[in-house]
Amino acid sequence: MFSDLDGVIWRTHSAIEGSADAVGRLQAAGWRVVFVTNNGSATPAEQEAKLASFGIEAKGDVITSAMAATLLVQPGERALVCAGQGVLEAMRNHGVEVLDVHDLLEDDVHSRVGAAPDVDVVVVAFHKSFGFDTLRIGTECMLKGARLVGTNDDATYPTAEGAWPGGGSMLAAFAYAGSKRPVVAGKPFEPMAELARRLVPRINGRVEVMVGDRPSTDGAFAAALGVPYAQVWSGVLAPCSGPVDGVRFDMTGKNFAEIAGRLLGN
Repeated sequence: MFSDLDGVIWRTHSAIEGSADAVGRLQAAGWRVVFVTNNGSATPAEQEAKLASFGIEAKGDVITSAMAATLLVQPGERALVCAGQGVLEAMRNHGVEVLDVHDLLEDDVHSRVGAAPDVDVVVVAFHKSFGFDTLRIGTECMLKGARLVGTNDDATYPTAEGAWPGGGSMLAAFAYAGSKRPVVAGKPFEPMAELARRLVPRINGRVEVMVGDRPSTDGAFAAALGVPYAQVWSGVLAPCSGPVDGVRFDMTGKNFAEIAGRLLGN
């Protein structure tokens, strides 16, 4: 099965009630649980460690939108990365020449107005350091011809304290300022679906499901994978009957634990 993280397994730094135990019960029953997240800020190892801190074993079973974004950038290309460590690591591991926008802000030459470097692509993801100067440098690069890649287009990011602006909100600012139409890697788009199927090839007769809290991304991603969609109410959406954003719910539950219980028949 596939599952989102934010709003499904955890909210910021807190596990959602019953999620860790539910993952363990599924794994003990023979289910492989693969976590598919549009949060590309953290590295897969950091995501795995966070899951482990809640008692969830997920080594090799985390796919991030940063990993998916590497399918949109060729090894050897030069990329301005306006994002967190997860994107920086993924791009470097892919053989991309990475320019971290935060490093450029410390560069007396390239931080000057009109002195942005020549790059092939600007890669944008959620980052708390988003601000005018990162947007300015990215815009200069795009106006010089760089294309625009986003790890995801989620408008908001669910936290225990409420919704924060998401990577999609930041991506929209770059797209508008640079007059570029971004190519997006994460759910529900094809790069993420391709990564998921590389990790978990389809097997005829095997029961699969995608658990998520955001129909426009998780539900549409389930459709891209060709699997049923289980909608939980522990994230961004209040309980409703659907469809939402054109997505119908094959299953609904208060949280991941409730969905797991139904799949396990208890």
